[in-house]
Amino acid sequence: MITVHHLETSRSQRVLWLLEELGVPYELKIYQRDKATKLAPPELKKIHPLGKSPVITDGKEVIAESGAIIEYLVETYGAQASGDLAHLQPAPRTPEYRQCRFWMHYAEGSLMNWLVMKLVFMTIPTQPMPFFVKPIAKALCGTVQEKLIDPNVNTALDFMEQHLGTHRWFAGEHLTMADFQMSFAVEAALSRASKAGACPNLLAYKQRMEARPAYQRGIAKGGPVVMSA
Repeated sequence: MITVHHLETSRSQRVLWLLEELGVPYELKIYQRDKATKLAPPELKKIHPLGKSPVITDGKEVIAESGAIIEYLVETYGAQASGDLAHLQPAPRTPEYRQCRFWMHYAEGSLMNWLVMKLVFMTIPTQPMPFFVKPIAKALCGTVQEKLIDPNVNTALDFMEQHLGTHRWFAGEHLTMADFQMSFAVEAALSRASKAGACPNLLAYKQRMEARPAYQRGIAKGGPVVMSA
């Protein structure tokens, strides 16, 4: 039996979506963030030394990192998938395969770095601090966002918006494992970027994703996807 060690409002929500799509039975263990730090609790280090989520156990296997988990689940349980799940792992040496691999790496290798920075610099001014420091922190964080973070986030939004203008899903016409990997990043980008409303293709993609019954079941079990500032 697979066990998903799921941290609230975390990237492991995409693992629940995939498991619901595949119809694979699993046990869900939910961990709450520390109320002060918003970090994962120390209990997760008993499962994996990094103490991060997502992490799954499957028999004697302990697998961390979203991309590695998604690939493992697709390779282990997705081979016989049919219908619109038949292309979760596109055939090698095809355009869909190359697109799938690109977006699998882009989600965490490039996009999430800026989105995490955006969340951090949105959050800092809201934290308790001496009253005379707060204006300085607010101004500094605002400048970093304006000069560094927002331009990179907006470039990413433009890139995804253009791509989804000619692709129904990230790798093409069919749902692939890249969509599960990108799902959290899409949610985070649309919740944190000021120009999100000017991205109709990205918003339509999000609506297609959220309309899937398996996605809805994952949300019902795991809770909201994105942490607010």
